[in-house]
Amino acid sequence: MRSKIMGEKKPQAETDTNKSKILIVDDHPIVRRGLTELINHEEDLVASGQAEGAHQAMEVIRGQKPDMAIVDISLKGTSGLELIKDIKTQYPNLPVLALSMHDESLYAERALRAGAKGYIMKQQATEDLIMAIRKVLRGQIYVSDTVATRMVGKVVGGRADVGASAIDRLSDRELEVFGLIGLGHGTRQIAEKLHLSVKTVETYRAHIKKKLNLANAAELLRYAIQWVNSQSAG
Repeated sequence: MRSKIMGEKKPQAETDTNKSKILIVDDHPIVRRGLTELINHEEDLVASGQAEGAHQAMEVIRGQKPDMAIVDISLKGTSGLELIKDIKTQYPNLPVLALSMHDESLYAERALRAGAKGYIMKQQATEDLIMAIRKVLRGQIYVSDTVATRMVGKVVGGRADVGASAIDRLSDRELEVFGLIGLGHGTRQIAEKLHLSVKTVETYRAHIKKKLNLANAAELLRYAIQWVNSQSAG
């Protein structure tokens, strides 16, 4: 009986070596589990590793050498955008598909600029994730038709997006600080969370107020809270 069980496992191990290995980076266990089940259902793909944060993700990449990584934009600690930049720098040949619950109009282009080869919203994941994975593995870019049209319009028209909001003017790091302000974090908390000095965070806060035309810290806090709530509702 023992030899029979071992014999049954061997073909599966051999089969997995022919599959494209996908790393899933998301700080929600339920999301990781769901994506794993979805990917493992495919004959040519296998969810070979999981990570809940940036540091763990880089360790898994070093150890397992996946063929592709799926990275959630919103991670605890280092943001998904920063992780994508790190992956691009240290592993330039590893394609990344960005995953997010946030509005693609705000994050898709940021993710692509950071080095991702695609962007998909979590609401689409059950329907379009496998298609997006295969497209990225083939070396192609995956974005929704809406994002593609918007980006082409910018290039062809040679102009900024007329529908862009004030938030679009924020840099990736400024947007990260803005989001943390909206979650109720003070300057020192943000500095500790992002591994920055208090002075640096204060500088970011000043830039954000200027770009958003906000008069003081109270207006900044109120606007940030409203924005965070609108993102959660969306």
